[in-house]
Amino acid sequence: MFTPTNTATPQQIEETPTVEAFIGEIAETARKLGADNDLYASVMIAQAILESKSGQSGLAASPNYNLFGIKGKYQNNSVVLETLEDDGEGNMTTIQADFRKYTSYEESLKDYVNLLRNGVSWNKQFYMNVFKSNTASYKDATHFLTGTYATDSKYNEKLNALIAQYDLAQYDYPIQSKKTIQVEAGDSLTLIAEAHHVKVTSIKQWNQLNSNNLEAGQSLNIYY
Repeated sequence: MFTPTNTATPQQIEETPTVEAFIGEIAETARKLGADNDLYASVMIAQAILESKSGQSGLAASPNYNLFGIKGKYQNNSVVLETLEDDGEGNMTTIQADFRKYTSYEESLKDYVNLLRNGVSWNKQFYMNVFKSNTASYKDATHFLTGTYATDSKYNEKLNALIAQYDLAQYDYPIQSKKTIQVEAGDSLTLIAEAHHVKVTSIKQWNQLNSNNLEAGQSLNIYY
């Protein structure tokens, strides 16, 4: 019923220079929606990365803004696109399908949350096994989504790899404190990350950086 629109591996996605910037664009909305709705923001963001090719797929780009490959119509709006579907045994075939069309990423995120919280027409509790209160970790949630939300038989493995690679579990918790620093001559992301005991990928996300290049005097946000 719901299929991923991108089958790139985490290694292939890593080559896209805008992954961290994309995460930064949606992460705080995902953090709030996750906290308010008993869902893992980490899973939400990983799904968006995987299915939308970090916002670069035709389905995710303007004017569609569908980050999660959700089929059907949203407020009577949809777009027809090709998608790959797994037969459950790892064999992929191309099909044409209607996908929901939104006006923004935020609208897409909220509709995703609505789907998980309210299930499908024949079972309102269909996705209850992804709720934080019904799982021990995000890995339980990604396991349940495999074969239910997506037909990809390795869906959970891909999501788990992305969550680990981009340190997405941080978004499952509230921000404790925030600091704004000024880049000094000779600074690098690696040096700044080590000084503040955070990860380079996180700094790039928090500041929506498209590269590792920094300029003296540039302001950077650091979260703890």
